[in-house]
Amino acid sequence: MPLHLSSPLSTISLCSSSSSSSSFNDSSHNYNLTQPWLRRKVDPRGPGRHVYCLSTRPKRKASAGREDSEAEDLVRVLMRKFSDREPLVKTMDKYVRVVRTEHCFLLFEELGKTDKWTQCLEVFRWMQKQRWYVADNGVYSKLISVMGKKGQTRMAMWLFSEMRNSGCRPDTSVYNALITAHLHSSDKAKALAKALGYFGKMKGMERCKPNVVTYNILLRAFAQARNVEQVNALFKDLDESIVSPDVYTFNGVMDAYGKNGMIQEMESVLSRMKSNQCKPDVITFNLLIDSYGKRQEFEKMEQVFKSLLRSKEKPTLPTFNSMIINYGKARLKDKAEHVFKRMGATKYTPNHITWESLIMMYGFCDCVSKARDIFDELIESGKDIKISTLNAMLDVYCMNGLPIEADMLFETARSVGVNPDSSTYKLLYKAYTKSEKKELVDKLLVCMDRAGIVPNKRFFLDALGAFGSLPASPDSDSAKSLSRPEATTKA
Repeated sequence: MPLHLSSPLSTISLCSSSSSSSSFNDSSHNYNLTQPWLRRKVDPRGPGRHVYCLSTRPKRKASAGREDSEAEDLVRVLMRKFSDREPLVKTMDKYVRVVRTEHCFLLFEELGKTDKWTQCLEVFRWMQKQRWYVADNGVYSKLISVMGKKGQTRMAMWLFSEMRNSGCRPDTSVYNALITAHLHSSDKAKALAKALGYFGKMKGMERCKPNVVTYNILLRAFAQARNVEQVNALFKDLDESIVSPDVYTFNGVMDAYGKNGMIQEMESVLSRMKSNQCKPDVITFNLLIDSYGKRQEFEKMEQVFKSLLRSKEKPTLPTFNSMIINYGKARLKDKAEHVFKRMGATKYTPNHITWESLIMMYGFCDCVSKARDIFDELIESGKDIKISTLNAMLDVYCMNGLPIEADMLFETARSVGVNPDSSTYKLLYKAYTKSEKKELVDKLLVCMDRAGIVPNKRFFLDALGAFGSLPASPDSDSAKSLSRPEATTKA
């Protein structure tokens, strides 16, 4: 039976969660790295040998306005001082007396954010040379995770092998990191198969049994792949295990159902979530709002939004962006504009997705000039225009039967600092073929040829869906231009 949202979400009170400023703070010490002092102690590995470490004081109560831990302060110093002229390891040698494992963990994070993943390995090798270093699963898990986020799956696998060679025995956290690393690879089908393979291995090893994090990683991955069957299997497997689901588990399952329009199933999981005394977070609210919006069940969507406003959670940009675009698809322009005004009243700054949602909304509502006004304002503001924003404006022209205007914008795109990519060409190719603008198709193919972009099979399958027949016969000029050997990039 469908669950009425006014019941579970309007009556739920959310508890706020608190987190410490740093996961590396010792509960009994406060390390002052801005004014470090050192003390000498005997090295347990032998008489006459000493190591230097930071002296300690009883931990004082942190002030409310304190932003960062001392460990983060030191890491910022290290990141600021190293450059191409002075390698990071050389900089770390200058601070060898104070740098410890917690600082290296933070360095891995910062280097990963700036795409300097190779230097993570340099820091790791530096760590291994220090007296205080002990091979630890946590270090390897962190490195495997960083490599995975950067698409370096082979490096993640090498670290896993290196870890075993160093005498460490894999545990659940290491396998979780390895699964996540594979899921970042471009071949999603292969990645999901690998992930399930590791999941099966984990179930057969006592110290590597899947925990709730393992299930959450897999549920989210299969939800994004819209593989409801596998989501159901994993949820059932978790139900039969000793592992207890948490809010991320329920969110993962509801997301899978919501993405596939399975509203009753989604509501059933929401009801079960409530019965498990598991309180929804803002992700829960957002996925419910998006799922109802896509199904144009706006009454329920608005009920969820009201429940969100009454809760301890706060709406986020994705909350407003989702409502704007879904109202737009239903041609409810006034409601979409009201949401945008409300977003402004809550002091949120629109991001590029907000602007794209507004552009598309006006496109759905036949307000092409308003969509173009927003696009022009973004250009005049001096902001970097993303390809997705250009594509949104081109899409608005095409959906409103204005392929000539789309072509004119495409021609001037580079002048405003946007270089079209394969997604732009695919969008225009589909639109031009659907409107039977052969001259624009031929012109576009020449541009693709110059840009070194060769349409692949998927490109044509998408185009076929637009107009129901082959785009060109094998002997046509258009077809011949696609087979030129100079073009190298696939769309």
